[in-house]
Amino acid sequence: MPTNPYREKKRILLVDDHPLLRQGIGQLVNQQPDLVVCGEAENRAGAMSAAERTKPQLAVIDLSLKEEQGLELIKDFKVRFPDLLILVLSMHDEQFYAERALRAGARGYIMKHEASEKVLEAIRQVLGGGVFVSGAIAQSILDKVSGRRPAGDKSEWSSLSDREMEVFVLIGKGYGSNQIAKRLQLSVKTIETHRANIRAKLHLASGSELLQRAIGCAQQLGEM
Repeated sequence: MPTNPYREKKRILLVDDHPLLRQGIGQLVNQQPDLVVCGEAENRAGAMSAAERTKPQLAVIDLSLKEEQGLELIKDFKVRFPDLLILVLSMHDEQFYAERALRAGARGYIMKHEASEKVLEAIRQVLGGGVFVSGAIAQSILDKVSGRRPAGDKSEWSSLSDREMEVFVLIGKGYGSNQIAKRLQLSVKTIETHRANIRAKLHLASGSELLQRAIGCAQQLGEM
């Protein structure tokens, strides 16, 4: 009687809004004797539904999902599926986003430009109960724990919450409060509150200063 490969292999859920990326990672994973892709999704709603349906052991997710924020998905996963392991596979600046992803509940962070062997190493390390980050990120975290401020530290932005940072980047990309509210499914009043909090935390005197600083942030993080 044939065995069920989903029971013998570690089940992986892929969450990315680029079909070609999912296809490439899916082929890589399915070629492995110990891994299998059990589901795919391109947004938060689809990811939650797929996780409920396929019971994956690991979710490999991007931080940009259509008009949504992957950090929020990580938090949703940890509430709904606390045992689900999460690996972030992203093009976003790891020096800034990796630590936020780990705080949200991810167990690893790897850049999309890494070689296939490195991606598989990250997947297996997280599945094995470990944490996977680059050497630079590991050193940065150690520096913070020891009280040393690493070179190039973006601590100015580190005071912002994940939601404030999301609003800050969208301001830098040219979105107004109404557009941001619609995109994040929040009220305009809430967005204005976030804007005020950002200005206070970054000591910005005006809306124009906020816009200039936000544009610089978006450019530095590769969001433009």
